[in-house]
Amino acid sequence: MPKMFSCFLINHLLCAGPADEWLHYPAFKGGGESGCRHEKDPFCMLIEVQKQWATLVFNIQSAAYEDFSCLIPNPVLACLQGLRSITQTVGCFVSLYVISPKLTGLTVVVLPCLVGAGALIGSVLRRLSRLAQEQVAKATGVADEALGNVRTVKAFAMEERELYALEVDKSCEMNENLGAGIAVFQGLSNIALNCIVLGTIFAGGTLISNNEMSPGDLMSFLVASQTVQRSLASISILFGQMVRGISSGARVFEYLSLEPTIPLSGGGRIPYHSLIGRVDFMDISFSYPTRPGQQVLKRFNLTLPPCKTVAIVGESGGGKSTVAALLERFYDPTSGVIMLDGLDIRTLDPSWLRAQVIGFINQEPVLFGSSIMENIRFGKPEATDAEVINAAEQANAHRFITSFPDGYNTMVGERGVTLSGGQKQRIAIARALIKNPNILVLDEATSALDAESERVVQEALDRATRGRTVLIIAHRLSTIQGADLICVMSNGRIVEVS
Repeated sequence: MPKMFSCFLINHLLCAGPADEWLHYPAFKGGGESGCRHEKDPFCMLIEVQKQWATLVFNIQSAAYEDFSCLIPNPVLACLQGLRSITQTVGCFVSLYVISPKLTGLTVVVLPCLVGAGALIGSVLRRLSRLAQEQVAKATGVADEALGNVRTVKAFAMEERELYALEVDKSCEMNENLGAGIAVFQGLSNIALNCIVLGTIFAGGTLISNNEMSPGDLMSFLVASQTVQRSLASISILFGQMVRGISSGARVFEYLSLEPTIPLSGGGRIPYHSLIGRVDFMDISFSYPTRPGQQVLKRFNLTLPPCKTVAIVGESGGGKSTVAALLERFYDPTSGVIMLDGLDIRTLDPSWLRAQVIGFINQEPVLFGSSIMENIRFGKPEATDAEVINAAEQANAHRFITSFPDGYNTMVGERGVTLSGGQKQRIAIARALIKNPNILVLDEATSALDAESERVVQEALDRATRGRTVLIIAHRLSTIQGADLICVMSNGRIVEVS
């Protein structure tokens, strides 16, 4: 009886109970803080990551959201369940040693064999888990791409549906294999633990027959060993959960370790009153990181005089849009230098360059699922309502905006689906103008519009380009009639200037 009381005291009062209660709050606090921090990190990385990693975007999104659903709970489970089970196991082993050192020694001899087998199976499960997570990312990428281009996909709906179904089937198969592996591991663990119990009964019976142990001590030993069995079974289940967490964490931190070649911020700035707006492309050569062997620009030279409009025309694939991407410093040239008012743009702060100096309007305006007011204010978050309205008036957008029942508070829907092409383009122009940029880049800004919408948008663009350095990339002559300089581009070079 004293031995049973001492075992209960060691196990429940000194080990399992206090450990569970003391660790409950810090575990949840630490796990929550870790989860929130690491949910933000992938988003920041997605914003900073360069276009050469664009092919990884769906995998990164999957890691940021789906993998974190597996990763975030695990620190909490590990602290609450794992430490409770471990302390309970240690306490029970102390109790077992107090009852019978011989039986305890027999148990301890068998446990390393079980741990070694568990580690071997665990390495296989981690590999299966990683493959399953990677397949989920592929399926997510197919679905996201299809939903993001739904109008195009409608013409090939069956093909996209079959492709997504194939990826989902592969994902289900891999998860089934992983589940079967975890089930086998847990089943074998329970069988092994039950075998230990049977062996304990057999060995204990031998000790009783030799008068080395009383039946009461054997009963106490079995009660304590059952607690060890439950604790080890709990650790076995937790191990299966941790396999998924470790695999998810490996993928997440693999992407978090990616370093952008161009930082989001950092560098010098030109005072606003000193900024002239002259841009010089000097002997620029460039190849995209995904196609290093194919030169897009070859010793490209061009000067954008301050407060003048320069238009670049040429065949598709000739490198016109690449010039705009280099100016905004989404990439750095392979060789050569781009100068802004005599300063290498690589020495300037990229965030300042994009937020205050350069305004960009492209062929497909991107709107967010919020109000018209917030979409325009996106160009200058601190802008007042009056500044937003003024920018809309300059963009020929004020009249149609005020015709809506909710005016500037009208929700545009996801990607602006409730607006026409011309309306979206004028909101995009207002968003570019609200920050009052010194340099304006127009990349096929009206090529996707009908004649009437193009006329209205072109009026807004003509008003927007006054007093600014403007780079126009276009196919239509109507969009470059007011240009001060027209450059014809072919095979990565300027071949004619007029």
